[in-house]
Amino acid sequence: MENLQIIMAGATAVILFIFGLEHFSREIESISGEKFRKSLAHATRYPVVGLLIGAVVTALIQSSSATSVITISLVNAGVLSFTSSVGIIFGSNIGTTVTAQLVAFKLTAFAPLLIILGFLLSLSRTRFSIFGKTIFYFGFVFFSLNLIASSLAPLQEYPQFTRILTQPQNPFVAILAGLAFTAVVQSSSVTTGLAIIFIQQGLLSLENAVPLIMGANIGTTATALIAVFGMDISAKKTAFSHFLFNVGGVLMFLPVILLFGDRLNVFGFPPAIALATIHLVFNVVAGLVFLLLIGPFVRVVDWFLGEGKMDFERIDLPVIRDEQSFADIQANLTAQRGKLLSFLQENYNLVTLSIETNYRGIHDAAEKRIEYFAFVKREYMHYFSRILVRVTDEQETLELVRMINQYDYLFQVHDSIVDLFNARRVMSEHYIEVRSDILLMIREISSETLVLFEAIAKAESTGTPPEIAREAKDLQRHLDDANRDLLKLLSDPNRRDAGALANFFTYSQRLRDKLLNYTRITSTQPVSGGPTET
Repeated sequence: MENLQIIMAGATAVILFIFGLEHFSREIESISGEKFRKSLAHATRYPVVGLLIGAVVTALIQSSSATSVITISLVNAGVLSFTSSVGIIFGSNIGTTVTAQLVAFKLTAFAPLLIILGFLLSLSRTRFSIFGKTIFYFGFVFFSLNLIASSLAPLQEYPQFTRILTQPQNPFVAILAGLAFTAVVQSSSVTTGLAIIFIQQGLLSLENAVPLIMGANIGTTATALIAVFGMDISAKKTAFSHFLFNVGGVLMFLPVILLFGDRLNVFGFPPAIALATIHLVFNVVAGLVFLLLIGPFVRVVDWFLGEGKMDFERIDLPVIRDEQSFADIQANLTAQRGKLLSFLQENYNLVTLSIETNYRGIHDAAEKRIEYFAFVKREYMHYFSRILVRVTDEQETLELVRMINQYDYLFQVHDSIVDLFNARRVMSEHYIEVRSDILLMIREISSETLVLFEAIAKAESTGTPPEIAREAKDLQRHLDDANRDLLKLLSDPNRRDAGALANFFTYSQRLRDKLLNYTRITSTQPVSGGPTET
């Protein structure tokens, strides 16, 4: 009965530790919000910068799994290149060592103070209250570790149990045990924290603990490998590189474990501090070695999974350069404007095609492109806010504001396409099947909208005044006809598809108006075709 109580108390404390770590990670992500993803997205082309970003971000959120999964999602969305992601993956392992250091140096004693402080902050009505839950869960993580230590303390009285954990064991078995446990709990920080607690309690030897945390490094890749299903080749390569890097690091240090396993603590540190130090050195050295060999490493990944082609061409993002003149800025923005319009045209085509065919692959392709364009939109808004304050000439400022307005209409076109996509999503969520008569309306409207897109894009590429009066009137006629026909169908209670797609025609009308407004503001010639939305 006593043994069962110890097991139950220990298991409960471990569950609380996992709960606290997960919620602490979520709170950090919610506070950082878009800045968290942006810091990863701006890893630049230099892998060492990616390594530092990955280390800092993971040290903050205490989850290399979360960092790797978000990195993979950014690669899948086209926001981050595979090569840039590799450095972040290397750095994420370094950042996750912070927990081990805090536990080893017994800084967990401050846990009650952090819990109280976090609780009081969350109740306060100050601007600092948003940090209350974060501080609370940070303290909760270490409070639960203290609880684990006290719960497992009675195990010291069982010599048979301690003999198994303290006597030298097969390192391969320990690596597999660390791998399996980490894959289950989805966090190497949990495995490492428990290993240090066991060492502090005298229940685990340093010789057995080191291969255990090495196995945890491999096990933490399970989350990324699971998340990658259904993503494109670049995302799969990022997940595979995470796995290959962690396995390679273990293989690199395995001879040291096999040859010097009984002499790891050469400096005579307390065992817990020695383990935390070895954990840090292991991850830093592995990260630096692989960083130096990043070229061959990337080629190995390419050899395994193939070079792979991007599923769609990415858009050049705006960059501020000191030597750039305003004329260069103006020329670049004018050239990129046409590329953004063409990208939006294909987004619209995929969204309407996904409604017509109800094919999952087209829906996913549209979703990925929409997510990517949302990132591009944020980058341009950030660029405009920075470049605007650098322009001092009044005439240049007016011209830049005019171009910003042009881009703003492009972004409004994107918003309408997102609305159409969400209408498609509602249909899927409610299992609504579209009947042939409405499908015909959608096909006619989408065809006419694409003709309008094409006419505007042609004028952009040739630099000629747009002649879109006929296209605009044809689209408006189809929209008016569709709205009249839809009113008849809405009176039929059996036509769920009519109600679900009522907004489709409203959003299509708004899209037409925004395209006309965009054409008007980018052209010196008057544009006809009906009323527009301001």
